[in-house]
Amino acid sequence: MAERPDRTVGRADRILDAAGVLLTRLGYRKVTIEDIANQAGIGKGTIYLHWRAKEDLFQALLLRESVRAAEALLARLAEDPAEVLPHRFQRAAFLHTQRNPLLGALITGNTELLGRLKKHPLQNQDVVVTERYLKTMIDRGLLRGIPNLLYSLRASALGFYLMDSFISESTGLTPEEKADALAHIIRSAFEPPEEPSPADLAVTAAEVTQAFQDLISTYHAWIYRQDGAEEPV
Repeated sequence: MAERPDRTVGRADRILDAAGVLLTRLGYRKVTIEDIANQAGIGKGTIYLHWRAKEDLFQALLLRESVRAAEALLARLAEDPAEVLPHRFQRAAFLHTQRNPLLGALITGNTELLGRLKKHPLQNQDVVVTERYLKTMIDRGLLRGIPNLLYSLRASALGFYLMDSFISESTGLTPEEKADALAHIIRSAFEPPEEPSPADLAVTAAEVTQAFQDLISTYHAWIYRQDGAEEPV
C-alpha cells in the first residue's frame, strides 16, 4: 500500500530539518547520511527512499529554503504591489536571507558547494522563469534594458551576500543598513528615473507572482518526490 502523501512530505521535511541542523553545526563536508539519519531518528535506508545521494538531499534542502523565501516575498507582494520594484524586492530578499541562518549558510558557507547544488535537475525551469521575470520587468518599465542585465544584477547583489565571508574586519553595519545600500545601488543603476503608476505596479506584481508560483509548484514536486519517481518537466 502506498504511503499517504502527507506522511511522505512530513518525513521528507523531518529529514531536511535534520540536514539543516547538521549543516549549520558541522558544514557540508563533515555531514554524512548516517549523521542525518541519526539526527532525524530514522534508518539510513529511509533517506534513500527520497534522495539517491547526499548531494541530492542538499539540493532539495536548498530548493525548499528557496521556496520558503519566495513564498515570503510573494506574501509581501500580495500586501503591497510596490514591493515588485526591483530595489524593494532585492532588499526584502537580502533581509530574509540575513534572518534565516540556514539559507545564509547555504548561500555563503561554501561558494563551490553552492555552485554544485544550484546545478539541480530543475535549473532549466530556473532559466525560463528568470527570463520571463526580466522580460516582464523591462516591458512594464520597471527595469532598464541595459546590456548584460542579468549578469549585472546578479553581480551587484551577490557581493552583498558574500562580502562578510571575504573580509576579516566588521563593517559595523546592521542588516537593514546593508539592505538599504543594496536597494540604493539597484535603484540607481537599473531602474528608470520615472515612478511607475499604481496600475502598472499591480499588473506587474500579478505577473511576477504567477511566474514564481509556477516555479514553486515545480520545485515542490521535485523536493518531495520519492526516489525512482519521474522528474517533473
